[in-house]
Amino acid sequence: MKIGVFGGSFNPPHKMHIDIAEKLLDKHYVDKVIYVPTGGQYKYKSNLIDDQKRYEMLKLITDKDERLMVSDNELKDYVVYTCETLAYFKEKYPEDEIYFICGTDNLSYMDKWKNGEDILRNYKILVVDREGNDVNELLEKFSQYKNNIVVAPIELNNISSTEIRELIKKRKYDELEGLVPKYVIQYIKENKLYES
Repeated sequence: MKIGVFGGSFNPPHKMHIDIAEKLLDKHYVDKVIYVPTGGQYKYKSNLIDDQKRYEMLKLITDKDERLMVSDNELKDYVVYTCETLAYFKEKYPEDEIYFICGTDNLSYMDKWKNGEDILRNYKILVVDREGNDVNELLEKFSQYKNNIVVAPIELNNISSTEIRELIKKRKYDELEGLVPKYVIQYIKENKLYES
């Protein structure tokens, strides 16, 4: 089985996150997608809401499709790096092939990540084309790992979590309709998330 590990802050999770997973599954790039929300200890993300709340919102999404899962592997009181998460899944699913799902924006500087070269060497990188990065340039840059890089040319509506948080802050819930699933909007309202 091909397992896609999809990391991110998911702050909040929105329709593009679901769209990416569903398209990769429907086109058989992977057989299962595991969402891995980044822990609150990660220093590059200062505006993350409570880990458990982001996990629960993802749980609402994954409960709707048996091909989707969510993992709390990075939700610790210390930083868990991508290389450690991938090693964890490789150990947990030794018979399966682990794919790391990322955008071209992340791939562009993956060699600077902790053990980034090891990730490129030891795992399949499933790349979703995001605006602003030239895929061919990146394949050239990482040519020594090209056998591990799989580009998935899927059409995406670019949705911004920042924009969503701004709409919530202004209580413009009606404008979230096409961006966030209804049941996630309901959860956000009930828990008064992102309001301040």
